Amino acid sequence: MQSQQSPTNSAALASEEAAQFYNIPILAKYIEDDTSNTTRFLVIGNKKIAPSGDDKTTFMVSANDRPGLLNQLIEPLSAHNVTMSRIESRPAKHTMWGYCFYIDIMGHQDDVKVQKALNEIHNRASLLKILGSYPQARY
Repeated sequence: MQSQQSPTNSAALASEEAAQFYNIPILAKYIEDDTSNTTRFLVIGNKKIAPSGDDKTTFMVSANDRPGLLNQLIEPLSAHNVTMSRIESRPAKHTMWGYCFYIDIMGHQDDVKVQKALNEIHNRASLLKILGSYPQARY
């Protein structure tokens, strides 16, 4: 597989094996602060990716704290038969003791069932940001 690198506007944090596989130069080695860590890396860009048929979508959601908040935010996924594959919480910057949830789901943001679920979540949240849809990684 050939690399599609553009040295003037692209960079990656990746393993030495990935650099060899994609035939890309290594600019710096051993930049980690913990040699035993494992990290999930993403390709970030400003272009929308077309559905591949085997996609994931990542979004961020937040709402004012209330009983059952998380359940209310993710219930539309189940209602529309969308599988959640990952959820993480991070402290919100806009409110003390508030949280943003970063969620990965199976499917592309253009899929009808994903659109319906995200629309319902949007109606329940104070913030919903779709970070993107992308083909699932193959190991």
